[in-house]
Amino acid sequence: MNSLLITPLAKDAVLQLLRQFGIMPTQQRVDIAGLLFAQHQHLSADDILAHFNQTSSSVSKATVYNTLGLFVEKGLIRQVIVDPSKVFYDSNTAPHHHFYNEDSGVLTDIACEQLNLTAYPQIPAGTQTAGVDIIIRLRNAS
Repeated sequence: MNSLLITPLAKDAVLQLLRQFGIMPTQQRVDIAGLLFAQHQHLSADDILAHFNQTSSSVSKATVYNTLGLFVEKGLIRQVIVDPSKVFYDSNTAPHHHFYNEDSGVLTDIACEQLNLTAYPQIPAGTQTAGVDIIIRLRNAS
């Protein structure tokens, strides 16, 4: 996340969104959702914690992780695991893919229609496809 402070989504809109997804709106959940949905973005738990430390709001690391886990479980946000040590939380839940720049750590959306998959592998018997998430890893040209 850049060092600029993001203007959170209006509280009434956040309350409505949380209730729509069956999430009880505590103050911390409202604050975190307000930040996540201020714009389509990819934030790590550390980005969110840093934001609240900058704005002097009191949100613990455990609260951030627990809230993000709940939001993912309820389908409010997507979890994008770039590698086991780098997890982003994506406020854009529409189907899409990502570029990940390994040098800068920036995750960028790719619209589904920009990627052409001509064949899928055969899936195991007794299963069905739940989704396809593609991350194209990039490095800066030298």
